[in-house]
Amino acid sequence: MNLEAEMLVYGLAKTKEKFGDKVKEVFGVEINIPTLPFPQMKLLDVYDELKTRYDFTVPEEEKTDLTTEAERLCERLAKDKFGHEFLFVTDYPPAKRAFYHMRKRGVLQGYDLIWKGIEITSGAQREHRYEEIKKNAQEKGLTDDVKFYLESFKYGMPPHGGFAIGVDRLTMLLLNLPSLKETQFIFRGPDRLDP
Repeated sequence: MNLEAEMLVYGLAKTKEKFGDKVKEVFGVEINIPTLPFPQMKLLDVYDELKTRYDFTVPEEEKTDLTTEAERLCERLAKDKFGHEFLFVTDYPPAKRAFYHMRKRGVLQGYDLIWKGIEITSGAQREHRYEEIKKNAQEKGLTDDVKFYLESFKYGMPPHGGFAIGVDRLTMLLLNLPSLKETQFIFRGPDRLDP
């Protein structure tokens, strides 16, 4: 999480330094450089704050992940509570997350990073222990379809983790564009798979 936050601050600072004036001229957007550290909240604490501050509620069974509306409200929550544009949300239960996320006392060792009300990253410490990852996969009803993946874990896998971040989504949010289609040279989606 720290690595990602530092990377984003660095990238935004360099972008502003090199292209800030042009971005403002063409898109009318001032590039803001966030401060470190980025604020963090546990998932259930986010829902409690959304209820207290904005009278926003969701059914209990939906509190295993951020709903789209909760994600959008995180933009306001991050600004109101922390004076920040970014918010790390942690402590997800395993129900709606991938089987390869490491768990500690039933809580996933992962996060989502929200910027401007949109998730830009999911990251996690990955499970590296064969018996644990096999059990987690079976719990999700995955057996033969992930057998090839699990094979490499049989012989030992070092502890590892990571996150994925899309330059398209970052560009969309940075420039306040209405959709990803505006950020990609050749957009691919459900209705357009071929150039």
